[in-house]
Amino acid sequence: MSTQSSPPHGAEATGSVDDHWRTLADRAMSLPERRRVRWWNGSGLSPRGEQVVDAVAGFVVLALATGWLWSFNEALSTPRSSLASVGASSPVRTIASALTSPRAPTTAYLTGAALDALTARMLASSRGVSGKLRATFQTEPAPIKPDTLPPGGSLAYARGKEVVTEPKGVGIWRVLLSIGNGVRPVSSFNVITELPFSAKKNGRVGLYYIGNWPAERGASGPSKAPGGAYGNPEGFIEVTPENADTPVSEHFKLRDFLTHDQPNVWPKYLVLRPKLVDKLELVLSDLEAHGIGAQGVKVMSGFRTPQYNATGGNTGGRASLSRHMYGDASDIYIDNNGDGQMDDLNHDGRISIDDARVIAEAVDRVEAAHPEMTGGAGVYTAAPGHGPFIHIDTRGYRARWSGTSGG
Repeated sequence: MSTQSSPPHGAEATGSVDDHWRTLADRAMSLPERRRVRWWNGSGLSPRGEQVVDAVAGFVVLALATGWLWSFNEALSTPRSSLASVGASSPVRTIASALTSPRAPTTAYLTGAALDALTARMLASSRGVSGKLRATFQTEPAPIKPDTLPPGGSLAYARGKEVVTEPKGVGIWRVLLSIGNGVRPVSSFNVITELPFSAKKNGRVGLYYIGNWPAERGASGPSKAPGGAYGNPEGFIEVTPENADTPVSEHFKLRDFLTHDQPNVWPKYLVLRPKLVDKLELVLSDLEAHGIGAQGVKVMSGFRTPQYNATGGNTGGRASLSRHMYGDASDIYIDNNGDGQMDDLNHDGRISIDDARVIAEAVDRVEAAHPEMTGGAGVYTAAPGHGPFIHIDTRGYRARWSGTSGG
C-alpha cells in the first residue's frame, strides 16, 4: 500500500500569500493601457507639424523685414515735396521723430544693417564712382556735405575721445550720426585731414625726408615741369603706426601706399588722391565681374617721395616726372594664393606679362565706361625681386606701354 506524502503544515497557506503579493506588485508596476487620442485633443504638434509651423513663422518674419526695408528705401527715394503735396507723412520722418522722443529708443537701438543702409545713402557721393571709398581727404578741414540726412539728424566727428561738430587740425576723424540724444558711429568711413604742403621745410616734414618736387625748382629745374597735374601736391596725410591700417576703400589701407623707405621714421607722410583709389576699386570690380578673383590684390608701389623716386630701390625705367610722386599712380598685382607674385589670371599654366595684360583689359573697360578715370596703364614683366605687375594711374589722358622694370 503506497503512501502519498503531504506538504508540511502551513506550506500551502504560505504559497498562497506569496502569490497574492506578487500579483499586487505586478499590477502596481504595469502602465495603464494607452488610449488613442485624436490630434485635436493632443497636448502638442507632431514633429512634422512643428516643422510646418516653423517654416510659416520664418516666412512671415522675412516678409515683414523685407517690407520694412523696402518702405524705408522708398521713403528715402521720394522727394519731401512730393510727400507734402499729398499730405503724406514720410516713414523716415516717423522713425526719426520716434528716435528723438525722450520716451522712445535712440539711435543706440538702430541695428548695424539699418545704420549701414541709411549712411550708404547719406554719403553716396563721398564713396566715389565705385561706391567703395571709405575715406575722404581734406587739406582744409570742413564738415562733409551729406547727400541726405534723416529729419533731426546731423553729423559729428570724433578723434579719440574728442567729439566735434566739424573736423579740425591734422588727423583721422570718425564720422558719427547724431539723432536727438543718440549717437552712432558711421561704420567704415573717415575724414582724413591733411597737413598743408607749406609744412615741408628743407625737403622734410618733421624727421621724414621727402625731397622736392620738380615744380619747386621752377624754370631752373631739369624738366621745367608745368603746373596743374605736375604742380606741387596740396598736402600730406600723416601716417603713424596707430593709424596706418585705416581703410581708404574696401580693398586698400593707408599703409598700402606708403613709400618703401625710412622704416624707423614715424610719422610718415603720404600723398594719395581719391580718384586713384576709386579707379583701382572699379578695376577690381570689373575683374570680379569677369570671373577673376581680386581679393588678394597687392600694392607693389604706391606713393613715392621725390627723393625715393630718384634714388631709392630699383630706379631703372622710372620717369623723372613719375605719377607716383603725385599720389595718383600705383603698381599692383593679384595674389589670391598668397605666394608673393602675380597669379595665373589667364589660366595658361604660367606666370607672365600676359597675366598683367588681363588687368590692363579691365582698365580699358573701366576707362570706356568712366572717361573721367582715363589715365596710364603699363604692363611689366617679372624681374629679380618681383613678378609681373601693372602700373595704373589717373593722369587725365590715355597712355599705354610695356616695360621690364619699375613703373
